[in-house]
Amino acid sequence: MTAQLDMNEVGAFAEQVAGTIIGGATTAMMVLGDQLGLYAALARSGAVTSAALSEATGTSERYVREWLAQQAAVGVVEYDAAAATFLLSPVHAAVLATDDSPASMIGAAGLVTGMHRVVDRLAALFRSGQGLPWGDQDPVIFESTERFFRVGYRNSLISEWVPAVEGLAQQLEGGASVADVGCGHGAALILMAQAYPNSRFVGFDAHAPSVHVARQRAMEAGVSDRVTFEVEHCHGYPADGYDLITFFDSLHDLGDPVGAAQHAWNALGKAGRLMLVEPLAADDLATTIATIPTAALNYAASTFLCTPNSLSQPVGLALGAQAGESRLRDVLHEAGFAHIRKVAQTPFNMVLEAAPRTSP
Repeated sequence: MTAQLDMNEVGAFAEQVAGTIIGGATTAMMVLGDQLGLYAALARSGAVTSAALSEATGTSERYVREWLAQQAAVGVVEYDAAAATFLLSPVHAAVLATDDSPASMIGAAGLVTGMHRVVDRLAALFRSGQGLPWGDQDPVIFESTERFFRVGYRNSLISEWVPAVEGLAQQLEGGASVADVGCGHGAALILMAQAYPNSRFVGFDAHAPSVHVARQRAMEAGVSDRVTFEVEHCHGYPADGYDLITFFDSLHDLGDPVGAAQHAWNALGKAGRLMLVEPLAADDLATTIATIPTAALNYAASTFLCTPNSLSQPVGLALGAQAGESRLRDVLHEAGFAHIRKVAQTPFNMVLEAAPRTSP
């Protein structure tokens, strides 16, 4: 068999695999650096020795020295051999040192940690075909999801997505009733409550611990007077004639997305609209792989998180995190929405508006 192989091609692919493994190891180091505050300290200090960094962070110099060496080896920090110092450039700090940066990616690193912690359970699911509820994932998944998606929502929700829906910003400014389905820790709804104090917001999620965190987040943000969070299933929340119902990166996780969208149809007022935010994908696998830079991460998250969650629920449609616009349109049409249009797109998300209504 070996004689039939082009060993140059074998070597090239082996290098690719080695890079992937190095990336996985580096992700673990990123989680460690984030947890210990090493990136934040590097961003403040400029060029620094391992001893100075360990003193600033209350950590062991020997461990810090090894961590810095790995970070230098993969090009995260710059190493000055003459001075024995390490530097996290402002460009790299914008991505790794704080969640407040519009370019922050550090929150996503924990997703990989969470995936590794359920490998054995997922292998069993591959054999049985059963699902894994969201609430049974490792808690690091909940924290990482909030941190990663909050950056995108902060960058685009108020400045781009809401204005892209004709008249929505003015409606929210004047005072509207909004429900968010699958609210998680409430990041998107809290941003909307901060931007539109005359409107009233309620988030629904079947995962009670996430609702508890969302309530805490609302209190910390000073918006608990106008945003509330309730433990409720996507088919069970009150049909109170909302002006707007949102699904932020949650519809594809549901076992019955058609039924969930149909319930939203029933819960909207006559002029109500639905805003659907979903991970960016093309309508076929080949195009998604060729054109979506985050496809590999999205499919991994879909394998470990989204598809098992859907399969754990009734119907178990399992849209997956890369369903694509056409499949999402089909879901909304089947639920009764007549007019659907894509109003915005970022490197990570697409945003669909659905209105007006027809009888489902």
